Amino acid sequence: MIIKPIKTEQDYQQALKRLEQIFDSKKNSAEGDELEVLGILIAKYEDEHFPVGFPDPIEAIKFRMEQMGYNQTDLAKMVGLKSRASEILNRKRKLSLEMIRLLHESLKIPTEVLIQAY
Repeated sequence: MIIKPIKTEQDYQQALKRLEQIFDSKKNSAEGDELEVLGILIAKYEDEHFPVGFPDPIEAIKFRMEQMGYNQTDLAKMVGLKSRASEILNRKRKLSLEMIRLLHESLKIPTEVLIQAY
């Protein structure tokens, strides 16, 4: 098969079909090399046409708190007041730069996620 850029949905579907056919190819074989290049082309097409954005900042905070077994009181200790924690979780208060820093350090949420508008 001739490998070519994936420009259309039809090209993409054909590439996926071919990828499935050669998926178990041995590394360093002709089909193994084709599989590697085809994988790169498919990933590039998917990145351009199906981008995955960052999660919502408040949902990220809630998810991370749940993972760590934290509750609203724990969040209040990070941001200063229980009422402030409630306002954040209910989207009534925007995160300040200082809160973003504290949440990044405490919950290990990337700052790129926390700085988004919500």
